[in-house]
Amino acid sequence: MQNKSIVALLGMAGFVVMADNWVVSPILPAIAGNLHVDVTRAGLLISAYMLPFGLFQLVFGPLADRYGKKQVITLAMVLFTVATGLCALGTGLSDLALYRALTGMFAASVMPISLALIGDLFPIEKRQGAIGSFMGISFLGQGLSMAIGGVTAYFLSWRGVFFLYAMLSVIPTLALIKAYKSIPSSKNPQAKLLAPYAKLLAHTRSLYTYILVLLEGMFIIGSFSYLGAYISANYHYNYLQIGLIMTAFGLATVVGGKLSGKLSQRLSPRGILSLGLLAATAAELTFAYLGDSLGWLIGGVALLGFGFIFTHSTLLTRATEFAMKARGAAMSLVAFCFMGGGGLGTALGGVIIRYEGFSGLFLIYGGCLLVSWLLSFVLIRHHIIQKNELALEVAE
Repeated sequence: MQNKSIVALLGMAGFVVMADNWVVSPILPAIAGNLHVDVTRAGLLISAYMLPFGLFQLVFGPLADRYGKKQVITLAMVLFTVATGLCALGTGLSDLALYRALTGMFAASVMPISLALIGDLFPIEKRQGAIGSFMGISFLGQGLSMAIGGVTAYFLSWRGVFFLYAMLSVIPTLALIKAYKSIPSSKNPQAKLLAPYAKLLAHTRSLYTYILVLLEGMFIIGSFSYLGAYISANYHYNYLQIGLIMTAFGLATVVGGKLSGKLSQRLSPRGILSLGLLAATAAELTFAYLGDSLGWLIGGVALLGFGFIFTHSTLLTRATEFAMKARGAAMSLVAFCFMGGGGLGTALGGVIIRYEGFSGLFLIYGGCLLVSWLLSFVLIRHHIIQKNELALEVAE
């Protein structure tokens, strides 16, 4: 099986997982009404998913290093499909929360293992393009999730949303099983669960990268989390209309993922990183000052997507060089920092909105992204991704 086909296959898995990651938010009122519980209590379903999703990022990487990447991700996708289907059968808040927790647990495998596998398959000069393509396909799922959830819940029910996602996840799961023998996979029986993380964080080059990933998650995903609420408050659109506008983010990540590979042939990785952080900063300022215009709003959403994919693909490419024999652990730590940063940024964003409104959030996070760009010149002093420069065998 060709490497590009493997990237597309992994992207399909990422698409479903990232779509599932955000699907509960737009259908939460429908779930609460059907189960006869308050919406604030139904919010438990979001926490039940996000907590294991974040924690198990750190588990699946070392497991993949030890037992094989294709082995672990294939099994996890089978169990993810089953857990998603069980969500459609939930009869009460408790059992539905349990099913969402299981879904989040197995969904946590896809991003770190896919990125580690791409790191195994592609040489460094072609890796950023492959990672950009994978992330673009995956985050298109996030961009479309609100529209998919809103349409399905409107015409069917909230149970229909989970049933649809279970059916969608069958496609990449069966594709993984079919292509199983042709996907290369290495094992490191000596890989340990926690030791690689301590060693990765002990090296300044890897530590500084993880700091930038944390900041990226805080300020890009932290603001993206409130875009739907901002559009609703500003334009009074329904979930379907909001989802369609936010699809501009997903589409931009797909296009940007393709562009990042081509740009890596012309610009230094530091140049692409700067382009991403500055694009995200410009997007935040667009929301703050021009968000009342629908055209500028859509343009800002797309610009945020470009900013994200350029920034994230560059940092991910750098991280794939940190530990050749423990690449799964290295990528798990990236995913954990990114999701943890996103969760922290979302929590802080709620406080900022309460006191300063949406414009205050976008201005503050735009300023923080600008500071992150300046900080990147201090934390990463040399050109990012020189051949063999970052081959830190910290976990062998």
